[in-house]
Amino acid sequence: MGTTITLEQIINFLLEAPMFGDLNPTELSEVVHIMQVQRLRSGQYVFREGDVGDAWYVLFEGEVEVVKDTGFGNRTVAVLGPRACFGEMAILDGSTRSATIMARSACTAFRFPRAEFAELLANGNLSAYKLVHQMALVLVARQRQTTSRLVELLREDRGSAIRDGLTPIVQQQSVTE
Repeated sequence: MGTTITLEQIINFLLEAPMFGDLNPTELSEVVHIMQVQRLRSGQYVFREGDVGDAWYVLFEGEVEVVKDTGFGNRTVAVLGPRACFGEMAILDGSTRSATIMARSACTAFRFPRAEFAELLANGNLSAYKLVHQMALVLVARQRQTTSRLVELLREDRGSAIRDGLTPIVQQQSVTE
């Protein structure tokens, strides 16, 4: 994990990540210059639920857990692997973190700071706008899945159906497709 990652490796990797699928290599290179490489130890937090949303991430290697405070304790709701994006809601609205992300193993993540990304948008950078479009598509897909699943749960008449159904709903919210 401690090896140097070349710019060519980064660009090739991101071109295969779902969030970057609409960008060509030239457009991607316009965004990569704001990116930071963040290395994490197993058990280290990327961010915690309620933290300021100051960046979004793409996981290069390793696994992270998405942990949610349920009001009855913390619960792992998803495990994300390479090419997964997380924290993208913060890039759009600067909201606080809706969940905790913790390294499940030694990880390398690419961090895209919100302020620098907002500057790309303010300067009319097409790459940044394409990424915002992809983020919107991801969020719409998540919302449709959530709505569909909630309707299924409401059709069921058992009290435990809703509780049992919440975990899969949250797990479906990852950006791994």
